[in-house]
Amino acid sequence: MRIVSYNVNGIRAAIRKGFIDWLRTDPADVICLQETKAVREDVDIGPFAELGYHDYWFSAAKKGYSGVAILTRIRPDHVTYGHGFAQSDAEGRVLQLDFSGVRLINAYFPSGTSGEERQTYKYQWLGELGGQLSRLRQEHPCLVLCGDYNIAHREVDIHDPKGNRNTTGFLPEERAWMDGFFADGWLDTLRHFDPSPHRYTWWSQRFPTVRLQNKGWRIDYISVTAPLKDRLRAADIYPDVKHSDHCPVYLELAD
Repeated sequence: MRIVSYNVNGIRAAIRKGFIDWLRTDPADVICLQETKAVREDVDIGPFAELGYHDYWFSAAKKGYSGVAILTRIRPDHVTYGHGFAQSDAEGRVLQLDFSGVRLINAYFPSGTSGEERQTYKYQWLGELGGQLSRLRQEHPCLVLCGDYNIAHREVDIHDPKGNRNTTGFLPEERAWMDGFFADGWLDTLRHFDPSPHRYTWWSQRFPTVRLQNKGWRIDYISVTAPLKDRLRAADIYPDVKHSDHCPVYLELAD
């Protein structure tokens, strides 16, 4: 199973920038999208079907905001829309698909960039998700959590750690959550294969040159629980794919 996770920063905008042409290159069997900013009826899904993808959407109640979707050539055994927390589900943040004993969770973590209230909610959301993942593992030992985590875990995951030490997305409390997450039996699949620096997945649009200079953050991840470790075959980041301020991240799992 080849999996891509991609924050498209608006699926309609990404399509205008060539997203469908990229799909035609066969990047993955399952493509998890975050920040779709659309409902299914807003999008021409014909090209997805033509390329063999089934599509599943979980959109925010607020129009043009947040939302997740999954395009998959492998028909899932079961689909779970949301994850049972009222505010998160109203914001369209989690979509879960089951594939032959593997539960794939596509998640768009909240950002705290708009102020203290949202940062407080971000911590609440992390607490809710962490508890839910612990419970899920009792029933589904093989979990894949992909998405925009909106957190750069370590200094190697951000171009200017000193300058951003007080910036949401790199705050000590957020990074401590990530420490606990990985200490609890989850694997960062990119780092399993590649410990090197300067592997980023997001670049600020406020400064147009930062992507050219690769002054970015790694805030998009595909993580798996320990029982899937022996099935890991490859993981990567695709910085040259440019339909968004993020780029896709990739994982290949053996059957």
